[in-house]
Amino acid sequence: MDLELRHLRIVRTVAETGSVSKAATVLGLAQPALTAQLKRIERALGGALFQRDHTGSRPTPLGEFVLARAQVLLPAVRQLQEEAARLANGGEPGRRYRIGAANGPILGGLVDRLAQAEPDAVITTATSWSTGELATKVMLGRLDYALIGVCGDTRAPGDEAVSWALVAMDPVFVLVSSEHPLAGELEVELGALADEQWAVTPGDGCFGECFAVAAARAGFTPATIYETDVATCVHLVRVGRAAALCQGTFRLSEGLVALPIIGTPLRWRQLLGWHPETPAAEKAAQIVGHAKAAHEDAARQSPAYSNWLDRNHGYGTVL
Repeated sequence: MDLELRHLRIVRTVAETGSVSKAATVLGLAQPALTAQLKRIERALGGALFQRDHTGSRPTPLGEFVLARAQVLLPAVRQLQEEAARLANGGEPGRRYRIGAANGPILGGLVDRLAQAEPDAVITTATSWSTGELATKVMLGRLDYALIGVCGDTRAPGDEAVSWALVAMDPVFVLVSSEHPLAGELEVELGALADEQWAVTPGDGCFGECFAVAAARAGFTPATIYETDVATCVHLVRVGRAAALCQGTFRLSEGLVALPIIGTPLRWRQLLGWHPETPAAEKAAQIVGHAKAAHEDAARQSPAYSNWLDRNHGYGTVL
């Protein structure tokens, strides 16, 4: 079975309502029919999307991954359909926004807010593990804006030709299993994790740029590193095979704990960039505002991060 947009809408509705029965009511389907459809979707994607028990349905790591993509794809496709219908009826196209992003918490909320603010706009998105690639596309005029993250005080790529605005300064936490011996701690010394194996996603990030230095200062060299996709990283952490670095805004699911590091040795700057000599510069301030609002939303949805911000000033969304 090929995955279709209606399948993503089903997955999103189950997640939003918290149960298959409630989702069936919202979608106007019989519960057995929706259950069968969901099973076919899970077979097509290669695994369970939800954990089901007497309390309802909660996304698995694979489910979280699919939902994150759906949050980007569904609004973008809706805008495509509306714009195509408008053009077919002789209407004029709205403003166009081409936004690229690396892995992070902002893109979905930014697209949603921009689409609400400018219903006639045509919004397209692109993703890349490489911040350098995104910056190059902005410089070449293939993207209007790029959402990226850089570790600590690392220079943003292409900063001679791209204008970058600071959206937020986030701490980097350590993601561990809820069964980990340190899981109940309020904060941990980085050196206490010296014996951990580590899971990491490809691309630019603190692990490749700053973590080795921070670990050396804490007196150790990182052990085995598993480089893989987000869902596999989360799985390895949940079953206790590895620890991972995560942004403060990371949305925790069952079996995971995000531990702040004492002294905050790792920081992650969320940036939005554009070419200063293109029409994108005219709307940059508004786009930055949407990005900051999206980051605030992500921070509020993370209790661990919200509690940490109450104790640590100078971090979070730049106001």
